[in-house]
Amino acid sequence: MEQKKVPLVVIRRLPRYYRYLSDLNDMGIERISSQVLSKKLGFTASQVRQDLNFFGGFGQQGYGYNVKSLRNEISKILGLDKHYKVVVIGAGNLGHAILNYPGFAKRGFKFVGIFDNNPDLIGKKAGNLTVMNIDDLEEFCEKDHPDIGALTIPKESTANMAKKLEAFGFKGLWNFSHVEITSSLPVETVHLTDSLMTLAYKISSSAVDD
Repeated sequence: MEQKKVPLVVIRRLPRYYRYLSDLNDMGIERISSQVLSKKLGFTASQVRQDLNFFGGFGQQGYGYNVKSLRNEISKILGLDKHYKVVVIGAGNLGHAILNYPGFAKRGFKFVGIFDNNPDLIGKKAGNLTVMNIDDLEEFCEKDHPDIGALTIPKESTANMAKKLEAFGFKGLWNFSHVEITSSLPVETVHLTDSLMTLAYKISSSAVDD
């Protein structure tokens, strides 16, 4: 049987399902309907059912969804039942902020290294790690075999660094460098200003509607 191709927009909604279901599970709530789930997430009930049907549905007519079971299924779909070693490339403010955010460890992401080429930063503490020289990255990868590289470096350095990380055996790139990357590896590019511009649109359109 041919597997259905899941649209990227559906994949991008899954973390929202996961976060909300995790909160419900922590509160001891055992089940939820697609109608209630849709209202909390801002989707339609039909959209919720369509999204989940790409992966098997998981609901029962007249019952809805078992919160813990659905959360666990989405966790598996997202790959959160595994653990990932993450290395940060760039020890500036953003690199420090990423390391100091406590939520990643709960999702299975372990930060194992941070690297920079600035001699003023090498040897300094960043979270629970010590900033290492970028020249030592290849040797580090041979020993620790990290999975994900978080790029928080200037955009002019990004393309070359992405090629190095690919050669060093990384499995994916988390790119904060404000430039798109062409790579054979999976890449998730984060444009922080996109969220603000989206918010600006919502504010602007709301003012027009008023």
